[in-house]
Amino acid sequence: MTARTFVIGVGMTKFVKPGSDWTYPEMGVEAGQAAIADAGIAYDVVGRAFTSYVNGDSCYGQRVMYDLGMTGIPVMNVHNNCASGSSALYLANEAVRYGSTEVAMAVGFEKMSMGAIPNMWKDRESANRRAVFAMWERRGRGSKGPVAAQTFANVGREYHEKYGISWETIAKISVKNRAHATNNPRSQFQQAATLEEVLAAPMVEDPLTRMQCCPTSDGGAAAIVASERFVDEHDLWDRAIEIAGQSVRTDGPNMMDGTDRGIAGFYMGQEAAVEAYEQAQVAPSDLDVIELHDCFAPAELMAYSALGLCEDGDVGKLVENGDTTYGGSVVVNPSGGLLSKGHPLGATGLAQCAELTWQLRGTAEKRQVEGATVGLAHNVGLGGAAVVTVFRKVGK
Repeated sequence: MTARTFVIGVGMTKFVKPGSDWTYPEMGVEAGQAAIADAGIAYDVVGRAFTSYVNGDSCYGQRVMYDLGMTGIPVMNVHNNCASGSSALYLANEAVRYGSTEVAMAVGFEKMSMGAIPNMWKDRESANRRAVFAMWERRGRGSKGPVAAQTFANVGREYHEKYGISWETIAKISVKNRAHATNNPRSQFQQAATLEEVLAAPMVEDPLTRMQCCPTSDGGAAAIVASERFVDEHDLWDRAIEIAGQSVRTDGPNMMDGTDRGIAGFYMGQEAAVEAYEQAQVAPSDLDVIELHDCFAPAELMAYSALGLCEDGDVGKLVENGDTTYGGSVVVNPSGGLLSKGHPLGATGLAQCAELTWQLRGTAEKRQVEGATVGLAHNVGLGGAAVVTVFRKVGK
């Protein structure tokens, strides 16, 4: 990456249980206004906007941005499944990086239904059909539970069968993230849970219980990206966090290598991480804080090795040794992650950006990772896209 780019403002609503009367314009505008205020700029300096959502008609992004200000700028709507928010951030970053504008904005929002995410279109094949059929061929059709839950339950089985990682170890990821979320006022869940409570929760996809699955959520998040010249000219160095490396990858042929993790996006996440590390000139050992895509507890386990935190066979040790919480080698999901914070699809990647910006500024309050200077966001959408971003604290 040649031109340097910086996050100068972030905003996030509280993530809440679906079923409220909260609308896209309300949640998108709340997050967007918070990001503008955080950046200390006027909206009319924003030259591009990228809006992310999954459940909505065309041009909902314009509907939201018009309430922030009808300035006539290009507004592009982004739908990349669960990676929609980080994909919008990627496009905003590219627009600034390549000189299309000095300031770009990404706003994500989602209003969801209770329970498992349904297939919205009954008259056409799923975009993820290739992976789903590969999973069924490998493991059998199994239950009639949610396909995503089947996918990651199978990832857990693979790590259990191949490396002897117990289901109790996997469940401890939910315990950790629930504990982290007690200090996050924007989290959907803010109550700690014991291992016994996680294991005793209602079954979703054997052996994954409800507490090992992220909740559907409503909410919004936003980020503003600016050029180095803009940051310098407006003396915004006190709030600027550098986007030091960023990569988007989609599935390659290795998705069909006969493993459960390949079907679940392991390789595209791994390849995006390698590229982001190279751009930022950092190694996994340099990371202080990570927000990763823990849509199900086994997804976080899988991400440990995809991001290079350890070898495949050692992922369980990271959990058992407390290496991914406060006092360990790197704090993973201090926000509570998707498992506790919630997962409004279009907002998730931008919520990760917001959390890491606060962490690297040192303003994350009770959940602050002491001395954090390098953070990483990992956001995956099956079907598929994986976005990995390295953020770095910088001085003037």
